[in-house]
Amino acid sequence: MVNKKVKGIEVEGSTVEEAIQKAMEMLNLSRDEINVKVVCEEKKGLFGMEGAKPAKIKVTLKEK
Repeated sequence: MVNKKVKGIEVEGSTVEEAIQKAMEMLNLSRDEINVKVVCEEKKGLFGMEGAKPAKIKVTLKEK
């Protein structure tokens, strides 16, 4: 159960899409039940490798 007083959660992932998937699993909600704000996009490492800097998003519940 999600606490209604929670303003939002921040989630990191290797990509923005991965962070969104993690947040949906954590909250047990679908994509259309949440608002997503990208705090920072992932930064690629040397030679385009993933993981130099993860993507970070802030997720809040949509008003019903």
